[in-house]
Amino acid sequence: MKSALILGITGQDGAYLTRLLLEKGYAVAGTSRDAQMANLGSLAALGVADMVSLHSASLTDFRGLWQVIEKVEPQEIYNLAGQSSVGLSFEQPLETFESVAVATINILELLRLLGKPVRLYNACSTECFGNAPEPASEETPFRPRSPYAVAKAAACWAVSNYREAYGLYACSGILSNHESPLRPARFVTRKIVSTACRIAAGSGERLSLGSTNVVRDWGWAEEYVDAMWRMLQQDDPGDFVIATGKSFSLQDFTAQVFAELGLDHTEHVDTNPGLFRPSDILYSRTDPSKARELLDWQASMAMPEVVRAMIGAEREMLSAKERCI
Repeated sequence: MKSALILGITGQDGAYLTRLLLEKGYAVAGTSRDAQMANLGSLAALGVADMVSLHSASLTDFRGLWQVIEKVEPQEIYNLAGQSSVGLSFEQPLETFESVAVATINILELLRLLGKPVRLYNACSTECFGNAPEPASEETPFRPRSPYAVAKAAACWAVSNYREAYGLYACSGILSNHESPLRPARFVTRKIVSTACRIAAGSGERLSLGSTNVVRDWGWAEEYVDAMWRMLQQDDPGDFVIATGKSFSLQDFTAQVFAELGLDHTEHVDTNPGLFRPSDILYSRTDPSKARELLDWQASMAMPEVVRAMIGAEREMLSAKERCI
């Protein structure tokens, strides 16, 4: 039986990855800052909360992380932890850098010192590319435009450095936006879908958004964790762009959501300059051909399919709440 340690197991990606690995016969362990107080809602929603061992660990605590790795003895480690909101990173730049970049170096240095044949996956982001009017690949230079992207870029370069300098099996998945019903409410896609569903149910509220001209590549989280696993099954480690290869504006996303509900988004959406970021990426386009060729991985769901799946899940949750009232 293979064993895996998921750092940041309680988030969206951690929950979907947990279910995938359990289905493949893995023994799965995970970390949270405080295991006894951890929110296991995402794991519970997928029916796997009672099938993993949970350990308390902060990734910036070298000794504590060492103890967890020694106890679990994983063959694969998936680093999905850290502050994950681009918008919040402008308000908490130091926390973002420490929880992403410094934490990743902690993991790498620990694996170097332990000298065990552990394979490491590190979660990176296409935000690192900055404005990418032309599809970005693994060879495209990083030009980060947020504290979040700066931290992710630093972590990605650290992984590459330790791989080359010390021969670690370490790789980064440079992932585009990937959504699901498990997205926290603060993320704009979940905000749009949940608000639109309430409006369709007669709430009478209005949806307030920042810039809707930004262009992004949106995929389905459940498909993306499969790519993470595939990356650690290769003979040689390497970095991969994981994306659908299809980009749409946030306005397109919003219009699609309201249209699926039989509504015109222009009648329900307001632009709020207070939600604009200090700097933002206008265009994010991707080239995931390396993943298709070497991992035999390709996304089957792009933005329209993602919207329909999120609406279906949101309606089920609203219906369940009504039954409980």
